[in-house]
Amino acid sequence: MVAVLFSILAGAAMSVQGVMNTRLSDRIGLYESNVLVQGIAFLLSLLVLLFLGKGNFAELGGINKIYLLGGFLGIVITITVMLSIKGLGPTVAISIILISQLVVAALIDGCGWFDTDRIAFCWQKFAGVVLMIGGVLLFKWKN
Repeated sequence: MVAVLFSILAGAAMSVQGVMNTRLSDRIGLYESNVLVQGIAFLLSLLVLLFLGKGNFAELGGINKIYLLGGFLGIVITITVMLSIKGLGPTVAISIILISQLVVAALIDGCGWFDTDRIAFCWQKFAGVVLMIGGVLLFKWKN
């Protein structure tokens, strides 16, 4: 149940952050706002690490190096969310982002990528994705 609450919080935070970052970029620029947002996140991450960190950076030598691309993806996510919201508006942009997340997560599960347990993508999951796409099209439909 706690994981469900964290998922709800993450989704809400992503939507609010996307709009906030887009409005910030309208005033100070896309890449300037990205540096500011990522910089604040870095400083806060350091602070949290000081008080709550229990891991070990020495373990970096034993990991698959592709996992280090997560930092690069953070920049891609921040910039593309801002551009999406600016071009489509928050609801349609976030809806498409959510569908994309679901499809890619299903591929990761179905193929067992990144050391995840393989979970089959059955017809019900495919139907769910199709219904989500239909929902976005209905939402975007103008009378």
